[in-house]
Amino acid sequence: MGNLPTREEIRAEKARRSLKEYIRQAWPVLEPATPYLHNWHIDAISEYLEAVTAGQITRLIINMPPRYMKSIAVSVLWPTWVWIEKPWLRSLFASYSQSLSTKHSLDRRTVIQSPWYQERWGSRFSLADDHNLKTEFTNNHRGHMIATSVGGTATGKGGDVLGVDDPVNPKEAHSDALRVAANTWFDQTFYTRLDNKKTGAIVVVMQRLHEQDLSGHLLQQGGWEHLKLPAEAKDRQTIVFPLSGRTVEREPGDIIWPEREGPEELAQTKRALGTYGYAGQYDQDPAPAGGGILKRHWWRYWQPKGANLPPVPVRLPDGTIELRQAVDLPDDLTDHLQSWDMAFKDTENSAYVVGQVWAYRGADKFLLDQVRDKMDFVATEAAVQMLTAKWPQAIAKLIEDKANGPAIISRLQHKIPGIIAIPAGDSKESRTHAVAPEIEAGNVYIPHPAVWPWVDAFLHEASTFPASTYKDQVDAMTQALARLQAAGVQIFV
Repeated sequence: MGNLPTREEIRAEKARRSLKEYIRQAWPVLEPATPYLHNWHIDAISEYLEAVTAGQITRLIINMPPRYMKSIAVSVLWPTWVWIEKPWLRSLFASYSQSLSTKHSLDRRTVIQSPWYQERWGSRFSLADDHNLKTEFTNNHRGHMIATSVGGTATGKGGDVLGVDDPVNPKEAHSDALRVAANTWFDQTFYTRLDNKKTGAIVVVMQRLHEQDLSGHLLQQGGWEHLKLPAEAKDRQTIVFPLSGRTVEREPGDIIWPEREGPEELAQTKRALGTYGYAGQYDQDPAPAGGGILKRHWWRYWQPKGANLPPVPVRLPDGTIELRQAVDLPDDLTDHLQSWDMAFKDTENSAYVVGQVWAYRGADKFLLDQVRDKMDFVATEAAVQMLTAKWPQAIAKLIEDKANGPAIISRLQHKIPGIIAIPAGDSKESRTHAVAPEIEAGNVYIPHPAVWPWVDAFLHEASTFPASTYKDQVDAMTQALARLQAAGVQIFV
């Protein structure tokens, strides 16, 4: 009769078979002074990654709050666990900065070289002495782990598994240039690093920061498994584990890890980040239900005189529904104007050209009409002429002096009266903050949704700004409201 396995041999076998058990046991190697605190979301992450390891999932996005073991589980411990059974596997991991990627690489090497790991699985492979760097190391089975940064070329280097861990610094999430650059780098550089695009796997783990961050960009394309782990469930959520079939039911208000961050800690975080920042980073919803800078429940509505349209249902911050009656459009509106936001070019990915008609009475401002489309120069010129013919009383025509604006101004200023070039000044967000109090006070009216079909899209863009995919309607609006704020100032040429 053979010897029975020791307690440590049993623990080692459990860790080999189960990533969640491996994470539990490996924790002291990386965090010797911090007690391990387990939670069901670690089980979920582990099982999804086990499904990737088994080849059952090849494209995975995990969205979760910061400091919830995101990097330790996915970027550090998972690849070292995989090498126990698959030391030949080649992986390439990237983060928004090289320093962060290097730290993850050093942590991976620390785990592999630790006595805990070596005593259990050290006989299965060894690190190559001649290729053991901070950002790249190989083993004697030709497996490698490489660390790079978003934007890095990774020329000539690839892998069976690609991992992206927070591709954009949260402090830079609203930089259109940096966000687009990260998405482009993934599409055109990082994705091409897969050694086999049919069987190779890609895992993206990150906190949500913007509607068109890398997660939003990829989810829009389709074909990705998505594990969404908000700090607080906003709606009923059922999480199904991919291998065991285990389910976790979350009710509205359910907190994901109360032993780590309960209601009081999350409330403090929300105060620190603000509603908008918290909605993205903690609730994994970069378009918060109540809106970003401009809350959805602030808006008032108008209807054609005598239309008797049904009230507009408006969800208030406490979750109750208010049936908001639209007011009849006044007869004595004054100082009509057009406000235009021009695009650079007419392409599938370009911004929209937006032209709006506004007027006011007393303290109240009314959005009367809008055109919005992806137009080339000729179509844009025709749209300005069309809106001018439709609204001859809107003599002032505000056109921001950027993109196609200068060319349109030059082309039309001697054909159409009242064209005013508006210098590009403050940032989009600064201008929006400046007009937000008027909207919050109930002094800004938009058409009842039954009047114009574009109202829902306008509300979505305004309520998700600055995380909205497009910002053209908000830009045209803030330009107009800034002009109308000084109601006693002459706005005509």
